[in-house]
Amino acid sequence: MKFSLGRNQDVACQQAVEMVTDYLEDILERGEKQRFEKHLSVCPHCTEYLAQVRETIRLAGRLTPEDLSQPMREAFTDLYRRWHAEG
Repeated sequence: MKFSLGRNQDVACQQAVEMVTDYLEDILERGEKQRFEKHLSVCPHCTEYLAQVRETIRLAGRLTPEDLSQPMREAFTDLYRRWHAEG
């Protein structure tokens, strides 16, 4: 999906999704941030996605290693090791 924001300022939803982390970490350049926010103003899907990511971060921040079962910890450790090995 693509929404027109004016002359050479189109942002596709895929691009917006890729910008979410940088947006939340407040590291987008000013122009990118403005384009992203303009896209959000016309795209309920990306707005909802941003809200879901924020909620996930909020909830995940409450977890401690003790909240996870041993199989879950092992699964996360294995996933991290595979990701790290892929570089």
